[in-house]
Amino acid sequence: MSKPKPQLSFWQIWNMSFGFMGIQMGFALQNANASRILQTFGADVEHLSWFWLVAPITGMIIQPIIGHYSDRTWNRLGRRRPYFLFGAIMASIGLILMPNSPMFAAFLPPLWIGAGMLMIMDASVNVAMEPFRALVADKLPTDQRTLGFSVQTLLIGIGAVVGSWLPYVMTNWFGFNEVAEKGSVPFSLILSFFIGAVVLVGSIIWTVATTREYSPEEQAAFDDHLDEAEAETSKGSILDIFRDFARMPLTMRQLGLVQFFSWFALFSMWVFTTPALAQHVWGLSPDDRSSAAFNEAGDYVGVIFGVYNLVAAIFAMALPVIAARVGRRMTHAICLTLGGLGMMSVVLVTSPDMKWVLNLSMIGVGIAWASILAMPYAILAGSIPVRKMGVYMGIFNFFITFPQIVNGLFGGPIVKYVYGGQAVYALVAAGVLLILGAVSVIFVKDRDDIVQ
Repeated sequence: MSKPKPQLSFWQIWNMSFGFMGIQMGFALQNANASRILQTFGADVEHLSWFWLVAPITGMIIQPIIGHYSDRTWNRLGRRRPYFLFGAIMASIGLILMPNSPMFAAFLPPLWIGAGMLMIMDASVNVAMEPFRALVADKLPTDQRTLGFSVQTLLIGIGAVVGSWLPYVMTNWFGFNEVAEKGSVPFSLILSFFIGAVVLVGSIIWTVATTREYSPEEQAAFDDHLDEAEAETSKGSILDIFRDFARMPLTMRQLGLVQFFSWFALFSMWVFTTPALAQHVWGLSPDDRSSAAFNEAGDYVGVIFGVYNLVAAIFAMALPVIAARVGRRMTHAICLTLGGLGMMSVVLVTSPDMKWVLNLSMIGVGIAWASILAMPYAILAGSIPVRKMGVYMGIFNFFITFPQIVNGLFGGPIVKYVYGGQAVYALVAAGVLLILGAVSVIFVKDRDDIVQ
């Protein structure tokens, strides 16, 4: 007879997820500044989404593979920890090199070097990220999973706030220059990326040092059928990913539509907020990429991204309480609706004097972001076999990466030809999609939902 997994203390859950703070700090630096860096190196607004395709494509390929092999790994570091340690080291290298791409101008144009570093960062972050999701599901009993993913969201929010605000702080608090020569990145941004790399590696090492994973024998004790299943699983090949994909649980399929709407919207926000604010709020032309006003707009993108991540970090701890009252599905639906309204309200801000209103818009976005990082995984975990937790968490990433790839292919042309080059309307459309996601989540089957 199987025995239940032991309850973990809050601080055990905190330590287990602490590395995600560093991952998200690096991710936030990338999200808030990659478009700005690529525009500095010569990318046009309508081409930005094509460069950002690197992120979802690498995630679509890498995360299921990492999940597949992490399910089968066991060594001195454990099952999941070897992967996020290696991923953190590689992502840190990408963080340091991306804003310094002009150093390699003798070999390739800085734009292509920058895009290459973006690819390295995204591939490495994906190697590190997926095992963290699986680790929470590995370690926690069902009744603690919402708390586990909420703590993870809290730490993601803290890392994202620091990463998003760091360039602004370097410029406005410590006086580092935000203006650089044409084609170069300001030193404040270079220093921010270096600090992000150090924090990323340090936080991952903390999790590796403080968290013990269950051995295969201990995992088997939690599931009567796990011994036989593990033996069968260990004989499988990488091609089993395709079979697992075809056999994914119904809940995962239903969540796929919710994730499509959510992540198509998020990709639009990350790619087009910088040009949207530069054009719609600061009144700059698309060709103005080196002025102080452009860098001011870029820094303020980091500010408002920090706001939505701060809101997410705070709101994450309310999610278990709300979910216990109204259910996970309704919680997610409410949060996505608030995010959609917040995203659409950006269009109302039309001058730098009104820029503070953007922080109010980001409150709704932050509530949605907290839920997106926690609720789908809490809903999903109860429908996945223990022995397949890693690979299915990786396969679930398909529903995150696919909408980003679709957006990456068509988002730029839509901005150019449908919105007349006005990137702000991509944010309005993103708000509509978040509300459609809210409607679709109501129809998802949640096996472990407390409120049915």
